[in-house]
Amino acid sequence: MIKRTLAIIIFLLLGCENNLDSSKDIFRYNEYSNISSLDPAFSSTLRNIWPTHQIFNGLVRMDKNLNILPDIAEDWTISNDKKVYSFKIKDNIYFHESTYFKNGESRVVNAHDFEYSFNRLINKNIASPGAWVLNNVKSFKAINDSIFQIELFTEFNSFLEILTMKYCSVVPKEIVDSLGSSFSKKPIGTGPFKFKRWDENIKLVLVKNENYHEFDESGNKLPYLDGISIRFIPDKKSEFMEFLSGNLDFISSPENTIIDQIFNIDGNLNENLSDKYNLSKSPYLNTEYIGFNTSTNLKEDLLLRKAINYAIDREKMMKFLRKNIGYPAKSGLVPNGLNDNFYANRYFKNIDLASKYLNEYKQINNVENITINLTTDAQYLDVLEFIQSELKSLNINLKINITPPSILRQGKATGKFDVFRASWIADYANPENYFSLFYSKNHTPFGPNYTFFTNKEYDSLYEQTLIIKDKEQLNKIYMRMEEIISEYSPIVPLYYDMSVRLKQKNIIGLDNNALNILDLKTVYKKN
Repeated sequence: MIKRTLAIIIFLLLGCENNLDSSKDIFRYNEYSNISSLDPAFSSTLRNIWPTHQIFNGLVRMDKNLNILPDIAEDWTISNDKKVYSFKIKDNIYFHESTYFKNGESRVVNAHDFEYSFNRLINKNIASPGAWVLNNVKSFKAINDSIFQIELFTEFNSFLEILTMKYCSVVPKEIVDSLGSSFSKKPIGTGPFKFKRWDENIKLVLVKNENYHEFDESGNKLPYLDGISIRFIPDKKSEFMEFLSGNLDFISSPENTIIDQIFNIDGNLNENLSDKYNLSKSPYLNTEYIGFNTSTNLKEDLLLRKAINYAIDREKMMKFLRKNIGYPAKSGLVPNGLNDNFYANRYFKNIDLASKYLNEYKQINNVENITINLTTDAQYLDVLEFIQSELKSLNINLKINITPPSILRQGKATGKFDVFRASWIADYANPENYFSLFYSKNHTPFGPNYTFFTNKEYDSLYEQTLIIKDKEQLNKIYMRMEEIISEYSPIVPLYYDMSVRLKQKNIIGLDNNALNILDLKTVYKKN
């Protein structure tokens, strides 16, 4: 009886989903890792950022070319000392409808809403992972309903980029107060789509915000779509089969186990797929790397780390393991899309040079057999097995320890692992964000310096990048910082990621971008 009842429930839910998805104006995608929260204060990963991006707005936004544009702020001014930002709030932006508003419908957004939202972001009782974005903020306040002012402790070139992050979205106080923690499951925002329902582990439904404030270049009201249906199929292979069956409108970044079915050796669609689907690719600001805990052996193990860097054929790795879906990390930490003006071929395979460094290391340390224990999660096992094979040519034994992603994150944050696999996805589109990984004041747990790297020259250069505006001067500093990282080798850069989107032929306007944000307000389905 229980099994029969469960089967009926599943049938009804899937039936409702199919009825919804039969509409040509419903965009359908899958989130295989599920969604933990729709509260922008907890939008720390793409699985949460994608839906919150549809629901919420902030003061400013970033377009697909990484330009800063007004969002809820109409415009802004910056003081001569570059510390005070004054934003003029548009007077025609409404929150989504809710019975919790005094009039039972909606109301206009004002500067006081941003004051509340920012206070909430740094509230320790909320414990938002995005509180750090306001670390350099001395104060913020609503001057009146129209002006929101922010004062920084020190000048910071990338502050507007930081404000584009979903953490800085505006939320309505009365709704958050009424719903409490349930706000993460029933959000009210200002975005092009509004929350409809969430059947956990099955699907999430967003519907068109008829009162959205933006128009396209021809004066047509946005968004075009009537809604969004997000499913939670936990298996990437099943997700791919659903896409092939026409039940999903796009899939993003297929995992390694199925890329042979999709791509040829050049990273293009296989012939059996090229006439049926559209493929779009672009640089994605994500660097995959192996990190070393250098807190006690920055100089002692330097020669060993350099030997490892010169032992790896990154181009071969990308060609045969990733079907060239991505770029070999030959320049350093900062990925393609941000490194054009200071790119250099710093990391390449040179087995003679690798052997030279390794022999020097063995002689100095009076060792013969070398074993390295590397900790990773299962997703990158094939890449690390390739590294393992490459190091065998130097008689280095690389032992790979598989651990759950949560344990890997915790171990990196506490300095537990001597060698670990890691990645850095840009919080905002500026090289400084990557270079912060090696700033000594960012040693974990106070920041993202998981390698515990420390270098006085590097620290000084990094601090200059926060205030210097001259691009030519900045590029020279970035060049030197990459050289310092290469000289000390606290990491082994592996590859730069790529935003890959496989789409049904009728999907129009779904563009890639360097931050891999899913922006659906200008997407539509062609008849």
